[in-house]
Amino acid sequence: MSEPHNVSEAKHKDTSRTIYSQTNWLADFNRRWMAEQAAKYPNVPSYALSGKKHKDNTANALQKAIIACLQFEGHQAERISIEGRVIDTRQRVTDGIGRTRTIGSVTRIKSSAQKGSADVSATVFGRSVKIEVKIGADRQSQAQKDYQRSIESAGGVYLIADSFQTFYEWYLQFRKEVGNE
Repeated sequence: MSEPHNVSEAKHKDTSRTIYSQTNWLADFNRRWMAEQAAKYPNVPSYALSGKKHKDNTANALQKAIIACLQFEGHQAERISIEGRVIDTRQRVTDGIGRTRTIGSVTRIKSSAQKGSADVSATVFGRSVKIEVKIGADRQSQAQKDYQRSIESAGGVYLIADSFQTFYEWYLQFRKEVGNE
């Protein structure tokens, strides 16, 4: 099959491998996701289906969209959090004359995760893939750069995604490289 001139013209026979239009991959993914929901629940009217729209305007939304896309395509993906755990012992108390105040404190227990870990950990076509999400002026810390080097030197794949388009362009290229085109 010859290479199409425009990514939006490229279609596979299997609809789960339809290449999104180059103009708006996220909108196309949302349409495919909703079509799968409709097929999965044929007795539910379309207005009653979950109208979840994946977005990429914040780091949190982009992480969710990437994970949803990878899972939709049949891969394993999960979010990694290294923030640690918050212990909030604050209480609101009222004294004998009716004054209200807060006592206690908020402390954080350090995470046991490796410092600099990527936001998303996935297995894509049998390969370990780590995805760091950076939106706007956000940049990698030194710990994240060190983590990237350790992943790549161990044979893993590391990606910095600043939009769903960046992620999906990488995904299409990676799919070609591993021979799953």
